[in-house]
Amino acid sequence: MGKLNMFEISLSNPQGVYFAGQSLQGHVTVDLNEAMKMRGVRLKFHGRAYVHWTETHSTGSGKNRHTETRHYSATETYFNFDSQIFGPGNDTTNLQAGRHTFPFVFQLPTNLPPSFESHYGNIRYFLMGTIDKPWKFDHTTKKVFTVIGLLDLNQEPTATVPQQGQNQKYLCCLCCRTGPISASFRIDRKGYVPGDSIIMNAEISNNSNRTMSASRVRLIMVGRYHATTKSKRVVTEVARVQHGQIPPFGSDTWSNERMVIPSLPPSYLTGCKIIDIVYMLQFEVDPAGPGFDLEIPLEIILGTIPLRSAVPSQFLSQYPQPSSMPLPPAGFDSLLYTKGVATNEPTAPPMSTSTLPYMPPPSYAECVFGKVSTRDGDDNEHTMGDKDYAPVYTYYDWSKSSF
Repeated sequence: MGKLNMFEISLSNPQGVYFAGQSLQGHVTVDLNEAMKMRGVRLKFHGRAYVHWTETHSTGSGKNRHTETRHYSATETYFNFDSQIFGPGNDTTNLQAGRHTFPFVFQLPTNLPPSFESHYGNIRYFLMGTIDKPWKFDHTTKKVFTVIGLLDLNQEPTATVPQQGQNQKYLCCLCCRTGPISASFRIDRKGYVPGDSIIMNAEISNNSNRTMSASRVRLIMVGRYHATTKSKRVVTEVARVQHGQIPPFGSDTWSNERMVIPSLPPSYLTGCKIIDIVYMLQFEVDPAGPGFDLEIPLEIILGTIPLRSAVPSQFLSQYPQPSSMPLPPAGFDSLLYTKGVATNEPTAPPMSTSTLPYMPPPSYAECVFGKVSTRDGDDNEHTMGDKDYAPVYTYYDWSKSSF
């Protein structure tokens, strides 16, 4: 079994969800079967964004043709703080057998971007504990947590504005075309939160002699990843609603169709300079056989604080009037308590959810994309703790009688 029974980081918030500026509280547990010689136990608090992708490029021709794989990457660090929570660090000591608990409190910086995970990049926040053993491999453990970005739809001037578009398309060349397919598409507003239903209306006229195999609406995330020398655009479908065939010279109507928005990060990823996202609601009419789809794209804003005008009346009593949000004072970005002693003396209380902007109480749901591996360059085969992780986001299920 070895000397180490348990090496674990626990957070006082079991959901592991925080807003920028809040206090991260918890403890590190080390459980030993027998005494262990070490330099000590360290705890690192780390928040950063990272993008990376590869592309294959060819140069020359014929026998001189050469293919190479190029890597594109960038990193942005939001905080990187180390604390020695046990031991001298530069000399050896013994930690006796038994269970040992080391509490900590760390003040998160303000204006952090929200957690985000994808194949091409991420915004990730985690704690890394290390048992520093001289002349032997270190024991490490990782705890990943979610930072929720604040995007208040009530502060977005266009969030309440209805969105609409129209388009038409000829499927054949001038010598044989019979008439266009045309469509109009409308939604009741631009701003939504996860859990909201988008109310969709559309009219389609098929004035051609071709069958339309389907009409559909796709919610897509458009991600842009910025490396030091190049950027990459990635389109990901998140949800779709679909109607069936439309015969030649036929029509179809979408009347108050609903699409429920799943758990997703807010638009823009405000605070991050190397990753940004926007959401598009795209109406499409798909002709059977050859031919490109007719498309009507409408941008929507996905926030974390819902429009007051869109909150059902039974929840308004839980949605107080706007009030100011006190933020931690300057110098709080590295406030850290270890062993019950603060390294910086606070001059104002840490922010809690009750002092965040006016909002009805949300629930939290795991990101619709699911878990990803958290393994990175700081890990080794002995790393314990969170190996897979999915961020969670605010989710408002208005169908429930209470939250």
